[in-house]
Amino acid sequence: MALDKAIEFLKANPAAKFDESLELAMNLGVDASKTEQTVRGTVGLPHGTGKMVRIIVFATGSAAEAAKQAGAEQVGFEDLIEKVKAGWTEFDVAIATTEAMKEVRKLGKVLGPRGLMPNPKTGTVADDTAAAVQQSKAGKVEFRMDKNGNVGVAFGKRSFDVNKLVENAESIIAAIRAEKPLGVKGAFIRKCCVTTTMGVGIRVNVTDE
Repeated sequence: MALDKAIEFLKANPAAKFDESLELAMNLGVDASKTEQTVRGTVGLPHGTGKMVRIIVFATGSAAEAAKQAGAEQVGFEDLIEKVKAGWTEFDVAIATTEAMKEVRKLGKVLGPRGLMPNPKTGTVADDTAAAVQQSKAGKVEFRMDKNGNVGVAFGKRSFDVNKLVENAESIIAAIRAEKPLGVKGAFIRKCCVTTTMGVGIRVNVTDE
């Protein structure tokens, strides 16, 4: 089914009373056992995700103040590290300055399994904390392949206009295609489905021949 038609169907047939998120789910033609074929990156959605993004920033001095001014929910360094070390993870994005990462790395056991560890590749290790916070608030999303070569990314809410959802989805598809590893042969995007939080998955025609 065409992407826009699949989205129209999901909007017309809600599976829940709340405003569900729409998600792209892809299976990639990579060898997931090879680290050089790992697919990971970020993309700014033109119309945002419709979700309130809770951001914490590990920083001190002017970088900490800039993060607060940009709208980060919590900003700190040693105190914030201790809070997270104790198991607190009520946030969606963690950002750290380069200097702060020396200590933030110690939170690997807490942040790593949840995909929350700041990483230069995703723009979450940044000395310009204000810009990093603003980008995440504006709708920057991360995509990361799992051990089976699958990628799932939310791209908006059911209440969004169809055109906005299509443009968001196409931005993600283009960003994932741009991360195609050099060693991949044959189809890169083997299968792509669109679904809602509680709804069915609909296969869409965006696979690579």
